[in-house]
Amino acid sequence: MKTIFDQNAIDELTARIAQISPQSKAQWGKMDAFQMVKHCGMSEEIFQGKRNYKRLFAGRLFGKMALGSILKNQGEMKRGLPTHPDLKITGTGDIEAEKLKWIGLLKAYTGYSNNNFIHPFFGKMNGEQVGAFVYKHTDHHLKQFAV
Repeated sequence: MKTIFDQNAIDELTARIAQISPQSKAQWGKMDAFQMVKHCGMSEEIFQGKRNYKRLFAGRLFGKMALGSILKNQGEMKRGLPTHPDLKITGTGDIEAEKLKWIGLLKAYTGYSNNNFIHPFFGKMNGEQVGAFVYKHTDHHLKQFAV
């Protein structure tokens, strides 16, 4: 399984992010290109301890099971999975600035050391789980925009 802790994976993802433009159209879902880029950058900030959100009740009940299902599936993440309410982006903004921010956050995984990470939905995640999930989440949204 691919992981964000592999430099080749980071290089692959950043090259794909560079292809996104304001005109990029989603193949599914409700987000436009700016909203997706902003959403993904905010997600990286959670994993890197730059943003914190309260644990969701549903996550306390189903988070570990959902994480296990996502990670054991060698294919893509399912479409239409719920999004944490604080990561639902509305409005518009500077997509190029958000892309640079997101790329910088992905590159920062080379020095990742948050081994006691607690996700607001999935709960406690070890480094291996973080690496695999971050890659799958990023890949999922890039495929959403056909890159």
